[in-house]
Amino acid sequence: MRAFSKFLLLILLLGLGAGAYYYWPQLSQALGITPANQSTPATTPNGANSASTGAGSAGGSRADSPGTLGSGNASSSENVSSRSGAGSTGGQAGPTGAGGGRSGAGMRTAVKAVTVQEKTIQANASSIGTVLPSQTVIVRSQVDGPIVSIHFEEGQMVKQGDVLFTIDKRPFEVALSQAQGSLTQNSARLNNARQDLKRYQTLFKQDSIARQQVDSQQALVREYEGTHKSLQAAVDQAKLNLEYTEVVAPMDGRVGLRNVDVGNLTNASNTDGLVTITKTQPIDVSFALPQQYIAQVAGRFYQDQPLAVSILNRDNTQVLAEGTLFSMDNQIDVSTGTVKLKARFANQDYSLFPNQFVNARIIIERIENALVIPSDAIQYGNLGTFVFLINPEDNKVQMQTIQTGVVDNGTTQVIEGLKLGDKIVIEGVDRLRNGSTVEIIP
Repeated sequence: MRAFSKFLLLILLLGLGAGAYYYWPQLSQALGITPANQSTPATTPNGANSASTGAGSAGGSRADSPGTLGSGNASSSENVSSRSGAGSTGGQAGPTGAGGGRSGAGMRTAVKAVTVQEKTIQANASSIGTVLPSQTVIVRSQVDGPIVSIHFEEGQMVKQGDVLFTIDKRPFEVALSQAQGSLTQNSARLNNARQDLKRYQTLFKQDSIARQQVDSQQALVREYEGTHKSLQAAVDQAKLNLEYTEVVAPMDGRVGLRNVDVGNLTNASNTDGLVTITKTQPIDVSFALPQQYIAQVAGRFYQDQPLAVSILNRDNTQVLAEGTLFSMDNQIDVSTGTVKLKARFANQDYSLFPNQFVNARIIIERIENALVIPSDAIQYGNLGTFVFLINPEDNKVQMQTIQTGVVDNGTTQVIEGLKLGDKIVIEGVDRLRNGSTVEIIP
């Protein structure tokens, strides 16, 4: 049994060895042990093996291999083929290689250029704002009663003191008459008590009555005088309530949509009010700025230096109004890290409307005679911010690092790196490298 097991093991080992020998080329090629082009040598018609031919086409090896010595024509052909193979595969430099790219020696790249200019620019800060009326009043009634008439049209302009609503006056006229009647009655009693007091004082001087009787009459007069003041106040209150039956405009402005109609019962505790009046000339815009701008804004605002504010539409394509900063909050909102500002505008053309969302732009600083270039000409790389500067003598470009400043409406201030009159590339920069020759096109 043991001998039989050894025999089976020997047969298995022989089978594995034969399989490994048969499949070794394919296995070595898959594992990358030997190159695929160095398989079994095959003799070519010129006497050279296929391995040397493959070397000539793939690696750019020497063309004077032993297999090419038979004929001069064959040698020349093989040399050309070898050089061609080296240039196309083994020694390829790519489209941008030396002498082979569009930016190589003797080639000019068409670009568009701009000149560094000098102009006045502005340092701006922008934020989303909300239009607010400069003054808003909710008109409410101060007495209770039914509305009997309305004296305005919705949306019209009103003046301070104009009558807007009239409440039924009859209950208040009755209350006034009652108060006046009570006052008249008290006035008669007071006059009579005063006359009696004078007579008692005369009799007391004649020693005809006791002192106590005079004091009692004097106290009665004072009581009637106090009642008279209370009744007079009641009359004044009744007159005031009667005046309140006409609800008037507390300020100049534009009325909105009314909340009541004729016949509705109103009362002084109604929180909705009868109508809202807003003042939109002038009008305000509320917005917020990040706290990093506080030093620049507050420093000028608290020194009474005007800060111009522009209002633009939601697309930032149209300026709706020009105004100045009107007020500034006294603390930073810790939840947002911003400070609230309010600007005021004349709004003569009614281009701003309450609760409208707009873009507010405040001019923080104005820089005169600044060197500026279009923002599109600026590039960014490992060296930092740079532009392609054109040498006017040979039209070659170089990468010029710059230090930028304020950005304003598509232009950027250049603090260092360029001077007035320098020409830089604005279009075609993707095809350039340091030292490229360019041709400026209009």
